[in-house]
This record gives sequence, C-alpha cells and structure tokens, in this order.
Amino acid sequence: MGLEQGGIRRVECLDGLRGLAALWVLIGHMMILTGFRLPLLSEPDLGVDLFILLSGFLMVFQYQLRAGSEDWNTPGTWASFWARRFFRLAPLFYVTLAAALIAGPAIYESRVAIDSFLGQGLQPAERYTDASLANVTAHLSFVFGLLPDYAFRTPLPDWSLGLEMQFYAAFPFLVLLARRAGWVPAALIAAGIGVALALAAGAIGLDWPMPSFLPLKLHLFLCGMLIAADAGPGKRIWLHLAAAVLLAAIPIGGDQDVLHFVVREGVVLGFFALVHLRRLGPIDGVAKLLGSKPFHWLGELSYGTYLIHLLILQPVAAAVIGRFGTGLGALGRFVLTGAVVVPLTYALAFVTYKLVELPGQKLGKAVIRRVTGSAGRARQTVPEELAAP
Repeated sequence: MGLEQGGIRRVECLDGLRGLAALWVLIGHMMILTGFRLPLLSEPDLGVDLFILLSGFLMVFQYQLRAGSEDWNTPGTWASFWARRFFRLAPLFYVTLAAALIAGPAIYESRVAIDSFLGQGLQPAERYTDASLANVTAHLSFVFGLLPDYAFRTPLPDWSLGLEMQFYAAFPFLVLLARRAGWVPAALIAAGIGVALALAAGAIGLDWPMPSFLPLKLHLFLCGMLIAADAGPGKRIWLHLAAAVLLAAIPIGGDQDVLHFVVREGVVLGFFALVHLRRLGPIDGVAKLLGSKPFHWLGELSYGTYLIHLLILQPVAAAVIGRFGTGLGALGRFVLTGAVVVPLTYALAFVTYKLVELPGQKLGKAVIRRVTGSAGRARQTVPEELAAP
C-alpha cells in the first residue's frame, strides 16, 4: 500500500482538497462577516486544519520521491528544501502584505462597521493599522508566528504562514528522527514534545491569539506525515492510521468542542481513504473528481484565494451592510457579498498565480540550481505542490 511502492509521483486528489480547503475558509469568513451561519461551513479554522494535514502529507510524500537523489544527513539538502518552501510562500505573501499594510486603516474602518452592525466585539485597531518597523520585520522574516504580540497583526489570515514556516524549519529534524526510530515512534515522540512545549508556554503566560505556535498544531502536521509515510511490508499502514487518529484527538490548538473533534477525525479518516483505498469504487470516483481539471485549478489558485480574500471581503461586506442594513437579511447579505467577493477573489488569485507565484517558483529553482549545480537541476524534476494556507 505504500505510495512509493506503487510508483505514484502525484496524488491528484490533493489538488481538489486544497482547493476545497481554501474555499471553506473563504465561505466561513463570509458567514462570519455577514451574520449568516451554517453548521460546519461557518468554521473556517477547520479548513485551515485540512491545509495543515495536507502540508504534513505533502512534505513526506516529496521527501520519499527525492529519496534517491537527496542525502538528508547533509545540511545542503536542508538548505535546498528550505529554499524551495521559501520561494513557494514568500513572493505572493510579500505582495499581499504590502497591500494589507497600505490598505490597513481603510480595512479596519470596514471591520468596525461590520462588527458594530453584527453586535460583535471590535477587533484591536493595531491588528489592521500597525505598519511599524518591528511588525514589518517580524513578517518579512516569518518569525511573527512565534511572537504572540505579532502573530495576528495584519488584515491577512497570515498567522498560518508563520506556523507553516516553523513546520518547514522543523521538518528535517523530524525526518532524521523518523529514520532512526521509525515513523510512528517519531510522530508520537514529536507530538509529546509539542504538547509539553505548548503546556509550558501556557504555564509561563504566553498566549497566542491564533494557534500560530508550532507545538499547538504539530500533531495535525504529524497526522498528514503518517498518512504519507511508507509503512514497509505487511499491514503496518493501519498502525500509521491508528497513530494519526490518536494524534488528531490531542486537545490543543483551537476549539475543542465535539464538532471540531469529530470533523478533525473525519478529515483524517477521509484523507487516508482517498490516498490508500482509492481503488475502491466510490472512493475512486471521489478521488478522480477531486483530481479533475476544475478541481485542479481550484487547487492551483488556493494559496492566492487564501491570502487575498479578506482584503476584498471586508470592504465589500461593509458596503453591503451600509447600503442595505437589516433590510436584506443575513442570507441576502451573504449571497450578495459572495456574488462580488468570490469571482473577484478567484480572478485576482489567477492573475497573481501567473504574475507572482509562478515567477517566484522559477526564481527559486534558479537560485537552487546556482547554489547546488547539476544535482539541484536533477532534483527539480520532482513535481512540487503547495498545501500551505
């Protein structure tokens, strides 16, 4: 059942899943900002959890594809890995960060209008308006997720990018631990360390407004890693699944009500089925649908959709509220806001994909080739996908 043993070089359903995760976040935020709620869909944090699971899976999947050409005992391999991930996330993030810092005061006015109308507590002004050198530096360097005061301090949903970069920083060490101890023991050890660090941080009074500190979400990254990891001969893949289900139940890093618990476990089980049981009739049909061309493009635009949507959504939602108020009703506000926000967000995501993301990836490959020479060129034949939110 191992992915590598089957000669698989791409998991097509990953495209659709990351596309749906971004759409989930977009719809969830639209519901929060228009006052229209539906169970599950109005919980955008669950969409982020799906992104995290996919990211853990993708990193191990690509590690196994490169196993014959990369030596993970050498720092040069780590540097190439970090460079690839940086040039995946940074170009578009820097562009949207600049837009967010410039438009921050205007977006904050929109958010005040929304929250006042809906009777929600007002957001701190500095979250939208802080263009200080310290805040900008923390974001440009991607260390902001480690710092409670800066982890949630722009109009973007970028807290998860700081989290993602911490995972990338830790990934080589997780690989080395897994090579020595095995994937399941390594995951359990790493999760235990993560829980201990999270509890220690809470004990000394550190409080993140969003779970941007890696120990708060490491267990979900590890779930994805276990689903991708080659279990070897026999049926040890079921041990991987059991460990992933156990790790998904760790009660830290966000809401811990019954709904969140059930959905997280369901996402783990469903993703495992799509990857390892895809030859079964109904599951194969779902996997093929998620790998189809429309879902492929939904996935390609997922990163841009995730980063851009709040910059559009908050002014549009405020404008709809200002124009129609209570006369339109929550459902009407949601539909009208979505009619503007969804096509505009995806249009801008497409433009930035072509003009920012793809050139950024090309630049990253050029940098790696220059540093690593012919070996670097060989490594770039392995397909890259983006699961990060």
